Amino acid sequence: MGHLHFGENQIQEAEEKWDGIKNQYKNIKLHMLGKLQSNKVKKAVQIFDYIHSLDNLKLAKKISICEKEFNKKTKLFVQVNVGHENQKSGILPEQLLEFYNSCTKIFSLNVIGLMCIPPINSNSEKYFQILKKNSTKLNLPDLSMGMSSDYGEATIYGSTYLRLGTAILGKRNN
Repeated sequence: MGHLHFGENQIQEAEEKWDGIKNQYKNIKLHMLGKLQSNKVKKAVQIFDYIHSLDNLKLAKKISICEKEFNKKTKLFVQVNVGHENQKSGILPEQLLEFYNSCTKIFSLNVIGLMCIPPINSNSEKYFQILKKNSTKLNLPDLSMGMSSDYGEATIYGSTYLRLGTAILGKRNN
């Protein structure tokens, strides 16, 4: 139908759904949107074209090793914890420059953008503005921000990738 970019939150689910489809349709791009555990990096690098949740140096090192093993460059987004929330993963904005430099200079990773998930029940625009400002400072072309509830605001601040699963597919059955 012409749609080329798809996202998944879980590696096992992506593997089950997309293996045959990606072999049949080579132009489809698959995005890892959920938290990536370091023990699943090898599989993630094999399956996904994009990873939106790079959030620590251990993960960066593991991605670098697996990319060399598979001779593949994954497009990466650094997850930024714009709300300084203890329960969320991500690099704090004040640590972003150092982390970005480590990822690109030490591990030779292909960081193309930043990703954030604003605090629930907050003014998302404030956090999108923070991410946009940091993206501009680093001269990164892409922003992964905005979900089904706040994608309109995200586009105002330059989001290039939106996560609209609930808006398109409805709520998940757990």
